[in-house]
Amino acid sequence: MKNPLLMMTLALLATFAPALPARAQEDFESPRKTESKSAKAARIAKTKAAAAKARARAKAKAEAEAKAIDINSATKDQLKTLPGITDAYADKIIAGRPYPSKAFLVTKNILPNDLFQTLRKQIVARQPAAKPQTR
Repeated sequence: MKNPLLMMTLALLATFAPALPARAQEDFESPRKTESKSAKAARIAKTKAAAAKARARAKAKAEAEAKAIDINSATKDQLKTLPGITDAYADKIIAGRPYPSKAFLVTKNILPNDLFQTLRKQIVARQPAAKPQTR
């Protein structure tokens, strides 16, 4: 062999090759710290508290949505109970029905954006249930 770099690489490989399989078979323990009982209990309590908060938020959101006024089915009197909605706005909302989304109140120029921003959490645009097709 004329290439000294190749000879040196082969010599190193021959030297360290027997050690590679032995190293691969060693039992390896991760240096993970063991968690104490009090720390584990605190972690579990924190997880349960977070889950309870999430359930409370979901319940509050469902209640708020149940109280929200549906712009696709509300009467003129129901619409007028919203702050800032006058007779003219209520008539425009009713005339533009149905709305695929409550944001269409702004895109169709039914309500000004600043009024919509104050009302957006108090209104919804529910879609009628799809009727099954019969043949």
